[in-house]
Amino acid sequence: MILVLPVDLDDDLGRKTGVRTPVIGRDAVEEAAVKLATADPEDSDVNVLFQAINAYEDLLADPTVDEEVAVAAVTGVNEGDVKANRAVGEEVDTVLAALSTGEEVRAIVITDGAQDESVLPVIRSRVPLDGVRRVVVRQAQDLESIYYTMKQVLSDPETRGTILIPLGVLLLVYPFVVIAGMLDLPGAVVFGALSTLLGLYSLFQGLGLEETIDGTAERVRNSLYAGRVTIVTYLVAATLLVIGGVQGVETLQAVNSGDFSITQQAAVFVHAAVQWAAAAGITSSLGQVTDEYLAERFRWRYLNAPFYVVAIAIVLYGLSGYFLPRVPAAGLAPLTLTDLAVALTAGTLLGVLSTLTFAVAESRLSDGGGDGEAGVV
Repeated sequence: MILVLPVDLDDDLGRKTGVRTPVIGRDAVEEAAVKLATADPEDSDVNVLFQAINAYEDLLADPTVDEEVAVAAVTGVNEGDVKANRAVGEEVDTVLAALSTGEEVRAIVITDGAQDESVLPVIRSRVPLDGVRRVVVRQAQDLESIYYTMKQVLSDPETRGTILIPLGVLLLVYPFVVIAGMLDLPGAVVFGALSTLLGLYSLFQGLGLEETIDGTAERVRNSLYAGRVTIVTYLVAATLLVIGGVQGVETLQAVNSGDFSITQQAAVFVHAAVQWAAAAGITSSLGQVTDEYLAERFRWRYLNAPFYVVAIAIVLYGLSGYFLPRVPAAGLAPLTLTDLAVALTAGTLLGVLSTLTFAVAESRLSDGGGDGEAGVV
């Protein structure tokens, strides 16, 4: 028996038409091909299915072929070559079991390209191959088809931007360098600027940052329209963090930090900046709590955030202070071991007490007021 076997490795047939595979029999394959052509006329697997039907009928009409002929379409999955090849192998097994013939089965595989042909070793391990036919649409070789393809690609806004923007930047390099020379400007600066723009555009496209930036801008716009307090508090928090970083660097410069170890330099920086970082954390957390309250999603446990920030700041302040170098001119003096113990204890107690306090408050208000939100709204 000769089995004509069209292969659709990425399962366009199943995904686009809902047809269950494998598809066995000439009429069933033709019906599946018509459904796929209706769903997506440009899919190359349509040609594979019709080519399989054509090959099947040619074999039936060939007087030299004195054995049975069958046709069956098999598909893989759209999840990578390994899973797709395994799926094709399982469907080939199903087809061979369904044929129920006592004759030796040989297959003619029909594909539309090299990617689908990667499954040939899997098929060959189950049934001998009489040949492999790759379907190539003749019109695709014509100049008319190339023109149509280019026109279709350039009519798509996304593809047009991806192709034409880098090409436009490259074409502008020469005229801009010429203009820069006429104006006595260094051409290297213009070339560097255009190259930078092209590089940034390529990075944005390659890393998919365009969607991320668009999404962030949309969220910021929605937050402004909705009156989100966090817009302001996050901006203030970022400013406070910058001030803290500047304060830490200035303190390092003031104490001539090059004479100290890395640990002492880190202690100076943290000790000078930690209060600013704590203020930033408290500001941003209070803004978030306010927004949750206004959105009627408030929970008492949310109030832990500013207390946790203060507790962590106290611990960091104590630790960094303990490792400070002694610099009388800059007003720096290390904390004693007792001071460190007090700071660590205070930070721990503050975190534990805030957790217990708000847990008890939320539990009691939830029991008495419904679901925890009604207790404060």
